[in-house]
Amino acid sequence: MASELVQELYDWVRRVPAGRCVAYGDLGQALSQPVSGYLVGRWMASCPPDAPWWRVVAKSGDLPVHKRDPALAREQENLLSKEGIPVLEGRVDMSRFGWYPD
Repeated sequence: MASELVQELYDWVRRVPAGRCVAYGDLGQALSQPVSGYLVGRWMASCPPDAPWWRVVAKSGDLPVHKRDPALAREQENLLSKEGIPVLEGRVDMSRFGWYPD
């Protein structure tokens, strides 16, 4: 079942529009069997290359990927910037750029 949920998660990530970000917890709640944002974060560590992983951030707009690898956080900032999403002091303004699965 977990592998099906992981694939469902990646399908949701692929739906996040360019220029928008979604919170780990919001993705977790959108799954057919809801999971925590923490678990979503763990699964995102193995995100396939065709899913825009950089659009997934903390609910605060922070980029927690820096805990795993500061180079990934820089890459995430660059990819978000290319989509017109400014990252100010390590944070995305979720009130402007947030997207919510429905």
